[in-house]
Amino acid sequence: MLKIRENIQTEIVLCTLEDMVPKDSLFRKIEKHIDFSFIYDEVRDLYSESNGRPSDPVILFKLVFIQAIDGIKSMRKTCEKIYTDAEYRWFLGIPFGYSTPNYSTFSQNYIRRFKDTNVFENIFLNIVNQAIDSGLVKGETFFSDSTHKKANANKNKYYEEIKKEVKKRRAWLEDEINEERRINGKK
Repeated sequence: MLKIRENIQTEIVLCTLEDMVPKDSLFRKIEKHIDFSFIYDEVRDLYSESNGRPSDPVILFKLVFIQAIDGIKSMRKTCEKIYTDAEYRWFLGIPFGYSTPNYSTFSQNYIRRFKDTNVFENIFLNIVNQAIDSGLVKGETFFSDSTHKKANANKNKYYEEIKKEVKKRRAWLEDEINEERRINGKK
């Protein structure tokens, strides 16, 4: 039997993000095992208590997390996907109907607030340690750019390799921000 579907894009649907995100979602597992609240203490000295627009630094760092996990090439594309993706919104704690961060929010915070700090490295190492402690990763094998590398058996020594990779990622991110600024005619 042929059925022609009616245009239902304007239909109102009542459901929560909790209902929309699959129970076996990778982001649910991450949220269950990784406590991102340490980020507030890590960046507290970089924020003003009394002026400026309110900003949640955990969301900014989770943006980078989403970008890295899903292999999204640019922060602009990441922010575009966050606008429509229920799983990303759930992970960030931003329900539909609320605005999502603009890509420039991240780049401006990076340029003005986080540049020349060890914030990214400290946060990354904390998350890796939490992932190891909760059994999400073993810390025995390290992948970078899809290249398999045997990790050092001494878990205290693998931090140096991780730090090098974080620095590479940071340089890549700075290049992306600078290119975006060049395209928009900014210094």
